Amino acid sequence: MVLFSSLTPVFIAVICVLIGIILKSTRKSSKKEKSDTKNKPESRPWVDEDLRDSTDLHVEEDDIDEEWQGLDENIAHVPFSAERYSEDEMIKRSKEFYELLNKRRTVRFISDEPVPKEVIDNVIKTAGTSPSGAHTEPWTFVVVHDPEIKHKIREIIEEEEEVNYRKRMGDKWVHDLKRLRTNWIKEYLDTAPYLILIFKQVYGRLPNGKKKTHYYNEISVSIACGILLAALQNVGLVTVTSTPLNCGPRLRVLLQRSANEKLLLLLPVGYPSKDATVPDLTRKPLDDIMVAM
Repeated sequence: MVLFSSLTPVFIAVICVLIGIILKSTRKSSKKEKSDTKNKPESRPWVDEDLRDSTDLHVEEDDIDEEWQGLDENIAHVPFSAERYSEDEMIKRSKEFYELLNKRRTVRFISDEPVPKEVIDNVIKTAGTSPSGAHTEPWTFVVVHDPEIKHKIREIIEEEEEVNYRKRMGDKWVHDLKRLRTNWIKEYLDTAPYLILIFKQVYGRLPNGKKKTHYYNEISVSIACGILLAALQNVGLVTVTSTPLNCGPRLRVLLQRSANEKLLLLLPVGYPSKDATVPDLTRKPLDDIMVAM
C-alpha cells in the first residue's frame, strides 16, 4: 500500500507526458490536414475541363511570339456610318426586337424536317460578326449534318450524361432539373437536321508555327454564341443550349479538331416538332435585372 502511494506521482507524471505527446501529435496532424486542404484544389467533378476559363492557360515562353500577333499596326481606319433612327422608330424597333427574342425558348423536341443550308450559313456568318479580344476571332463553328456522325455524337454524349446524372452532378442539381423534364436521353441529337458545335480556340497558330495569344477567348466566343441564338430565333429555328459535360475531348477527336480548340457549346438546330412542349416559365422583371443610377 505504501509502495503504491509512493509510485502514484510517478504514474501521474508519465500519464501527463503521454497525454502531452498525443495532443501535440494531434495538433500537427490537424495543421497538416488543414494545409493539405488549403493547397488542394476544390473538387468539382461536374466541371468539364473544356468549359473552364482558359485565361490562366500556361504557355511555354519559347512558344510565344513576341512580335505583334494581331492585325497590321498600319491598318487603315475608314469612316464609320450607321443608320440613325428617330426616337419613335428606336422605341418601336427595340420593342419589336425584344418581343421577338422574348419568344425564344429552349426546345428539346426538334423536327427532322430539312432546313436550307444557306440559312445555317447565314446565321453562322452573323455569329462571326461578334466582337473579340484584339480581333482574334477565336471561334470555330462545326456544322454536322451527316446522320452517322450525329449518331456517334449522341452515343458519346448519352454515355457521359448518364454518368453525370447518376454520379457527378449530385442530388440537388438532378432534382432542380426534374421540373424541366430533362435527362440523359438526347433524341434531338439524331432528329435535328443540324448540330452546331462551337469551339473556343484557346490560342492560335502563326505562320512560323508559334502560338498566337487569343485574348478573352471564352468571353469572345460566348458573345458569339449569344448572337447565334438571336440569329436562329430571327429565322424561326429552335435549339437547346447544351454544354456536354466531360464530352469535349472525345468529340474533339471525333470531329478531328486540333488540341487548341475546346468545346464550349452544342446546339441542335431545326424546326420545333408539331407536338413540342416547353415548361411554362416566366422571366425576371426589368427591376430585378437592371440597376439604374
